[in-house]
Amino acid sequence: MRPRLSVALLLVAMVVMTLGAVGCHSRTSPSSVATAAQRYPVRGVVVSIDPTNGSVLLKHDEIPGFMPAMTMAYRLDDPSIISELHPGDLITATLLVDHDSSGPTNLRLTEIDIIAQARPDYKPKVNYHVPAKGDEVPDFSLLNQSGHKIDLRQFRGKVVLLTFIYTRCPLPDYCPRLTSNFAAIDKSLKSDPALYQKTHLLSISFDPSYDTPSVLRRYGEAYMGDSGHVSFAHWEFAAPSAAELPSMEQFFDVGVTPQADGILQHSLSTVVIDRQGRVFAFYPTNDWSVAEVLAQIHSAAS
Repeated sequence: MRPRLSVALLLVAMVVMTLGAVGCHSRTSPSSVATAAQRYPVRGVVVSIDPTNGSVLLKHDEIPGFMPAMTMAYRLDDPSIISELHPGDLITATLLVDHDSSGPTNLRLTEIDIIAQARPDYKPKVNYHVPAKGDEVPDFSLLNQSGHKIDLRQFRGKVVLLTFIYTRCPLPDYCPRLTSNFAAIDKSLKSDPALYQKTHLLSISFDPSYDTPSVLRRYGEAYMGDSGHVSFAHWEFAAPSAAELPSMEQFFDVGVTPQADGILQHSLSTVVIDRQGRVFAFYPTNDWSVAEVLAQIHSAAS
């Protein structure tokens, strides 16, 4: 539920008293936060930067489930990346929020991705492509849960729903939520045999060294629930090679930063690809609904 405006203003006061003014970052910032912190996707424009305390003022859209759209100061989880930001930059990020007896506390931004630059002279280390409707998807190669090589071009003529996960993800609102949504979509598509034949689902791991075919098969079987008979003919789990992984991450706007104990800090990317192999719809967060994506699939198939 969206909080009352008075709660949002209280959050502003708490942050301003603590920081003065605060902000956002670029995709590869490490996080010092335990996984217990709540995570919210954020999108907004940098208004100003305060290098003295590693913070920026951000004019952001509504943060579903947390606060309405507003201009607010945020601390950077990694202050060292403040030099990468400029007033006017359009960014996406993850807002990390701790909680104590008084409510939300220690708000900070991580996983920051500059998706539109205010200063054209700024040259990031890695250029990420933000998928847009009509973009042709490259023919990436993958190894699926059966150890078979597949590529995206082979699905031309079908509508492909594609997302990125890794099997060790500990955050229920990230990879597990995406995979559960895919399971619901797969089940819904089965009820329409004609549409089922025109569609294909792909869950792609960005952790190929751990997510081997056998690991992906077990992971997929846990979600398919096909009454003992598991079929990957319509929904495959696959991973690119380590060499091709960076190209896929950059095209689909997926930022991945290794942490301790095999944990990967990452952004999200779910894409509907039309029958001509072009981007039809792109979701950079986890707040899309099964009904919404099914409607896009129906539209792309027709």
